[in-house]
Amino acid sequence: MLQVGDKMPNFAAPDETGRMVTDQDLIGKKTVIYFYPKDSTPGCTAEACNIRDNYHAFLAQGYQIYGVSKDSQASHIRFKEKYDLPFPLLSDPTTEMLQAFGAWGEKRNYGKVTMGTLRKTFVFDENGILERIIEKVDTKNHTAQLLA
Repeated sequence: MLQVGDKMPNFAAPDETGRMVTDQDLIGKKTVIYFYPKDSTPGCTAEACNIRDNYHAFLAQGYQIYGVSKDSQASHIRFKEKYDLPFPLLSDPTTEMLQAFGAWGEKRNYGKVTMGTLRKTFVFDENGILERIIEKVDTKNHTAQLLA
């Protein structure tokens, strides 16, 4: 399980354009990586749009943002275009990245237990060291949680 002070896990995942993004690509800038269950669902859309609406505040503080889900690159393209999202969305259909970050696990929905994406956000410093984990994401006010 990833903990504050740990180094960013190794990963390689394509963004919506097919460009491979690796952990090494993110070193040198502060990074927010947020994991979400599914493109274009109400909570995930609220979270992405909250970050979009405050994107300039992240840039002003030197952050780069990446969203990650199991969705396909094609789904990510539609999601980005529909909501004018200015940050990359990484596709992890194998759940390798989700598992490496501890964002894959048991979920309870209407009394049923299933495996799925856990909504979590990780904040790393310029050296790829984990500074914060947000496990109880407020989808409508996520920026306030991150920049508080």
